[in-house]
Parts: sequence; structure tokens; C-alpha cells
Amino acid sequence: MHPTNLILFDDLSAKDLLPFTFTRPTADIRIGILTIREKWEMVYDRTSSSITSDYLSRKYPLQVEAENLLINGCLLPDESLIAEIAELELNEWLVAGDRVLAGRIDQAQVAALVPGKFPGSLKRKESGASPLLITQLWHIFQHNGTAMQEDYKRITAGRSSETLGSSNVLIGGDTGENLFIEEGASIEGATINISGGPVYIGRDAQVMEGSLIRGPFALCDHSTLKLGAKIYGPTTIGPHSKVGGEVNNSVIFGYSNKGHDGFLGNSVLGEWCNIGADSNNSNLKNNYAEVRLWNYDQQKFIPTGLQFCGLIMGDHSKCGINTMFNTGTVVGVSANIFGAGFPRNFIPSFSWGGAAGFSDYKFEKAMEVAERVMERRNIVLDETEQDILQAVYTQTAVNRKW
Repeated sequence: MHPTNLILFDDLSAKDLLPFTFTRPTADIRIGILTIREKWEMVYDRTSSSITSDYLSRKYPLQVEAENLLINGCLLPDESLIAEIAELELNEWLVAGDRVLAGRIDQAQVAALVPGKFPGSLKRKESGASPLLITQLWHIFQHNGTAMQEDYKRITAGRSSETLGSSNVLIGGDTGENLFIEEGASIEGATINISGGPVYIGRDAQVMEGSLIRGPFALCDHSTLKLGAKIYGPTTIGPHSKVGGEVNNSVIFGYSNKGHDGFLGNSVLGEWCNIGADSNNSNLKNNYAEVRLWNYDQQKFIPTGLQFCGLIMGDHSKCGINTMFNTGTVVGVSANIFGAGFPRNFIPSFSWGGAAGFSDYKFEKAMEVAERVMERRNIVLDETEQDILQAVYTQTAVNRKW
């Protein structure tokens, strides 16, 4: 069954994926090489719309037709799932226990949907697949390697890689086997090890001299790996980003910079973030104990089941030089962090300060910075974006108690 209309919907896990879902639907989280939306659009060769929070719907409007394929925005595609979805009848849902995975739904049933509640009037079909769902913040880096393997296969199928130049050292295979270079990419004087997983270099991306890369790794379109960077996979650097220093098992969504020396490990950065020179995060507690992360929905720190977990940073947040982040730090949207010492390991959105204390980052000042930052990438901070950030500012006021 090929859908006439593709819709990706947020479920209740969107609350567990804050701060990233403050500013985007779940489907626009990047994991692997592509966002979840881009993965499903590639599967079905068509664009999609979203069912998401009201304040996001102006930027991500819903398009409904007579027949619609609805897919959970936190669900990653695999062949068994795609086959099950193809067998759905009209007004039938594919489920895994209490979680809705997908549905083939007519226009009237879409209009009757209540976010977060299962539409009990429709038929249910239990999935026999083992779906991979991104329902917690740490899943983004934890499952990045699996997602990258799948993305790499889809993106490179039937295509030929550009040639790797002779100034580089390739370990563990041949170009085109586990290394794919898009047109316009520049790689000089780098060492690339593909024995542990694929390496994907996007269109017009640049890998500067002395870079050491161990796959799985993706450097997306128009991004730069700076001189002497050390990358341990599975790591993704999204489009229009600049990254240097040491990075291990991390995901950068895009339009963000970590341009200098310093360590980023088991971490996720949103868009329009900047990490100051020689900043570092801890990804392992001194007592080797399980890491706990702040959960916005529960308003408390929750266990991750992980020993290694680093920095989670929402869109538009920045830190000054020599910033030190504790293990399992969650930074909200549009925070500005600076100064000596370790800041707290939950930093609310629109915070200004550091270990010595925080104050409110005034909304107007934050928008002035965002406008200048986006202008450098020839992108306008329009009224729609400002309205989204205003909604986030209002929603997160409860956490700004100094």
C-alpha cells in the first residue's frame, strides 16, 4: 500500500523528549544521518505533514486527504514494519501493546483524533516486528549507530561514491563499501577507519587535515570537521555545523558549532547551539553510578539505565569558553552559560549565568542574538520562529526560580 498522504504524529513521548520537542515535532529529531521525518519520506518518496502541539502547527501545518497514512513520529523504519504497514486496511491501526505505531485512516477519523488517546473505535492489529522507538532523550545517542546503518543503506543504494583523495588514509575497507562521499565534499589529510561502521560525508562538507575518524560517522551537507578533530562513532554532525576537538557517540542536529578543542561525549545538541573553546562535558560519574537525567514532564531526575551519559542541549543555547558540564546535564532552549565551575545539571530555558547563579535571559535580548546567529547562515528569524520561542519562554517560566 502506497499512501496518498503521509502524516507523522507526536504521541505522549514528545513530553519525554523535551527540550528538543519544545521547538520541533518528534519526527524532526535527527538520529543516524537523517531526521525521522526524512527517513519516512525516503521510504514512501513523498513529503509529509505533522500532528503536533498547537503552537508548532503554524510552522508544521497538518494536511489531511481522503486517505492518510499516519506514522508515529518517534518510530524508526525497518523492512518488517514497512511490510506490516503495507497490509493495513482502511481505518486500521498497527500497535505494539498500548503504543500506536501507524494507521491507515480516512479524513473523518483523522479529524476525530485526540492526541495521546488511542482511537478505540478503530480496528487494531498487533505488530509482530520489533520496532525501534525514540522515546527518551538518551535514545538519540544510544541508538544512533543502528539508525546510521539503516540510513547509510538507503541513501547509498544503487549510487556511486566520489573518490577519496590520495592524501588520506583509509583503514578497514574500500571507498564505496563502508565509505560514501557526496559530490562537492572535500577531504584532505584525514585518517578514516571504517572497520567499525560506515562513514558518510555529505554534499559540500569539508574534512580538514589531521582529522581522525572512526565510524560509524556522518558529516552532513555543508558541515566542517576542523583541523585535527578526533571523532569516535557512532557520531552524527548535522548540516551547516562546524566541529573540532574530541567527540564520542554524540548527535548534533544541525546549524551548531563546537569549533574548538574540548570533549563532547554521549551527548545531543539541538540547532543553533554554540560550544565555547575548551569546553568539556563529563559522561561518567566519579563513582561509576547510573546517570539520572532531568525529565520535564515528571519535573524530576529519572534513571537512564546508563553509565555513560553526557550533555543534552536544546536549540539556541550557548556556553562560553572553558565551560564544564557535569555528567547528565540537561540544558533547555536559549540558555546562555558562562563562568568558572560546574553549573547545575538542569539549566532551564532562557537562563543566563553559570555556577555562580542564574537570572532570566530576557526574551528580547535572546531574540537579538538568535537573529544575528541565524543571519550568518542566511536564514531569517521570522515571526513564526519567534512565536514558537515565545511559547517556550512562557511554558518554561515555572523552572526559572532563582
